[in-house]
Amino acid sequence: MARIGIIGSAGRMGQAIAEVLQGSANTLAGGVDAGENVANLAEVSEVLVDFSAPKALEGNLHAAIGAGIPLVIGTTGLSEAHHTAIDNAARAVPILQTGNTSLGVTLLAHLVKEAASKLGPEWDIEIVEMHHRYKVDAPSGTALLLGEAAAEGRGIELTANTESGRDGHTGARAEGAIGFAALRGGTVAGEHSVILAGEQERLTLSHSAESRLIFARGAVKAAEWLIGKPAGRYRMQDVLGL
Repeated sequence: MARIGIIGSAGRMGQAIAEVLQGSANTLAGGVDAGENVANLAEVSEVLVDFSAPKALEGNLHAAIGAGIPLVIGTTGLSEAHHTAIDNAARAVPILQTGNTSLGVTLLAHLVKEAASKLGPEWDIEIVEMHHRYKVDAPSGTALLLGEAAAEGRGIELTANTESGRDGHTGARAEGAIGFAALRGGTVAGEHSVILAGEQERLTLSHSAESRLIFARGAVKAAEWLIGKPAGRYRMQDVLGL
């Protein structure tokens, strides 16, 4: 049983995590939102789960370090500077950062990496995602996670091999590129497909999220798993032993 504190407790994911905790053996230590004291929450928690906003990340990292407790980061839209800050903080406390806490998506990323490693660069990779109309970042953190998995499978850098936002006369698709397309509308919790298109054949690996509760369950599982781990940076794959 763990005492879990939620950063961003009034948000959609924060509320979903609280709902999951009500039906589990874990305890909700409390929650904070913008303008509230994260350090106080950290003092009464065994682990923090952060689904707030990128601008709050630095303060959340300091709170976790100050209390000496683990931190699960599910906030998306992070910059390179944010990732550098996470790397630095992970020298002091265990931190698990991911673009998606779903266990199904975690396994999907593993399969994408395997497929990309087995199929050559002549197989074009396109990642298509759709989310609700209120999502503010694109491509989604999950799409980028899947893109990173594909790039890792091919032994390339994603940032140097990305195609997105195609419009007008763009010319032919670059061989080996990883393409992204983002759709927004309605109340879609999350749809992701990774298409590997070869000569006269096509392989599609996909995941459909029917409720935010799947992400909440994964976040809680990650928080439980992270307690007692040594300082370092972890991934959802580690939770599943992949």
